[in-house]
Amino acid sequence: MTNPPARPAEQRKQDTLNRLEHDEDVWVATANAEGGVPFLVPLSFCWDGSTLLLATPATSPTGRNLKATGRTRLGLGPTRDVVMIEGTVETFTAAELGEEEADRFAAATGFEPRELATPYLYFRVRPTRVQAWREVNELAGRELMRDGKWLVAD
Repeated sequence: MTNPPARPAEQRKQDTLNRLEHDEDVWVATANAEGGVPFLVPLSFCWDGSTLLLATPATSPTGRNLKATGRTRLGLGPTRDVVMIEGTVETFTAAELGEEEADRFAAATGFEPRELATPYLYFRVRPTRVQAWREVNELAGRELMRDGKWLVAD
């Protein structure tokens, strides 16, 4: 099997932004604050151009972990075209989030947490580090964002 040539950083950033704008689901990794027990779940998300919005039950391990630690790591795409995002997390109830943003989430994901009996929280993830790679030939330049700043110009 022949690997495609490594993409330049500018193309990787564009591919990453395209995935954020068009994908619907992301793997969400969290750990609890006490013992660091890891937890991984897929969740739908909505991208607003700078942050991802997620929703999950308030009492789920993911909801508790996101709220307690304010940190997460996200995996987007298949293993041979992955985007890894580390980010800080803000927690909101539906009322705190606001109707317009909750409506945008529901429209983008096809999922309406406000209609469920189980209490849900919304989580805004602000990326602090973004990495993207396909094969080993892209490992060296995989970091596209550091400390919340893109390393590649628009």
